[in-house]
Amino acid sequence: MQPRENILRAVKRQNPDHVPYEFGLTPTMVGKFRKWAGIGENEPADLLKFFDFEARGVGPDAAPGERPDYTKYYADPEIAKHADGHGVARVPGTYYHFTHTISPLAKVMDPKVAEDYPIVERRHPVCWAKFKERVDNIHKAGYAANYFCGHIFETGWQIRGMEQMLEEFVTGGDVSRILLQRIADDNAYAAEQAVKGGLDILSCGDDVGTQHGMMMSPKAWREWLKPLLAKEIAAGRKVNPDIPVWYHSDGNIEEIIPDLIEVGVTILNPVQPECMNPAALKKKYGDELSFWGCVGTQSVMPWGKPKDVREAVKKTIQTVGEGGGLVIAPTHVLEPEVPWENVLAMVEAVKEFGKY
Repeated sequence: MQPRENILRAVKRQNPDHVPYEFGLTPTMVGKFRKWAGIGENEPADLLKFFDFEARGVGPDAAPGERPDYTKYYADPEIAKHADGHGVARVPGTYYHFTHTISPLAKVMDPKVAEDYPIVERRHPVCWAKFKERVDNIHKAGYAANYFCGHIFETGWQIRGMEQMLEEFVTGGDVSRILLQRIADDNAYAAEQAVKGGLDILSCGDDVGTQHGMMMSPKAWREWLKPLLAKEIAAGRKVNPDIPVWYHSDGNIEEIIPDLIEVGVTILNPVQPECMNPAALKKKYGDELSFWGCVGTQSVMPWGKPKDVREAVKKTIQTVGEGGGLVIAPTHVLEPEVPWENVLAMVEAVKEFGKY
């Protein structure tokens, strides 16, 4: 069975040949990978040459033209030099790969500023001119094509400021509402164009959960974010009503899982076992959802032994993977504490126990 067919059968719960898997690495872990694989510092550290990931990411090109000038949104013009594509300054931190976020509209009260803020959009024809060709090439190689069409809440709070946005979820402020709507509109456009290009899996999501529950009340999520997520998914489903839709949120988001199913989510990621029970979720929602992740990056991957990783993978496959509906993976990119032996143990266990 070709990798593309296998992973699509898995996420559609249609009797795949084996359990697909994947993982991502932080910069320090890339160094461990290079050492294991014998890759020089000047050579690309391509995981796909060594591991059998069955879905391959694909994306559009950037729109032509000069990058917007975000200087006026910062009191210190030097900070603007660190701004990303959305104008959010990311100042390097001292702990691994983490950065400090400085939000350009944190002190803004005028909704007109939010209307005029230069969000980088993907509506120029150049963005999508080569997208279908890239998808076709992935298909010719036997793999599935996956595209993440964007965050809504995360991009919004990073521009607006976390405290300011959550406060406006209560007070009803227009600055956050305008920003979120503009971001979602662009995401919806991108989703539609990507599915038109022959995409296999449409991905979206926002971190809206904490270790103990939702970051905001479910009521606030349903008012502010659910309609925008529904619009985003509907844009892709307008082109292909059956396309699998992958949704990411860290943390415990059990309270909104029925809502996610309602708006069209079919794959839940990452399903952190430290705060949600993947086997229980499989029993409850396994007829409607597939699960992508389920191996703890807060627990077994960094602190377990290889035998513990093998046992966790085996148990996950036996429970969550029953009848299909599982792409097994660590629940986040692997941090520096993870021994490389544990990564290899995960891969070996998937291949040993993941046959249907």
